[in-house]
Amino acid sequence: MAKAIHTMIRVLDTDRSVYFYKTAFNLEPVHILDYPDFKLTYLRNKENDFEIELTENKGRTEPYDQGNAYGHLAVCVEELEAEHARLKEAGLATGDLKTMKYNDEVAARFFFVTDPDGYKIEVLEKKGHYV
Repeated sequence: MAKAIHTMIRVLDTDRSVYFYKTAFNLEPVHILDYPDFKLTYLRNKENDFEIELTENKGRTEPYDQGNAYGHLAVCVEELEAEHARLKEAGLATGDLKTMKYNDEVAARFFFVTDPDGYKIEVLEKKGHYV
């Protein structure tokens, strides 16, 4: 059976992205491969074995075009309002708290936060399907 192990995103500045993911989700570098033309930094925390791979192509100065195909990465948290307040206080680009209903029942409560390269991360309340 296949096991999902990481997702990769391209970043302009690894240090800036590491700071964001550490501040927002307590993800830290666990493996770094620093080649002459590019650098791969794998992030995770003790809660997960799934990683985010940051790929920095050295010498690139222009932001990557996100296009219209990329969706988002999602994480779940116990205390949604507290996380929203913490990320906002840290100066991160947070959206409003939202509630999604299905058949008149709450299906999810969430907000989005945007990383330094424009990637959207959905922060969901740990409940129901999202645990």
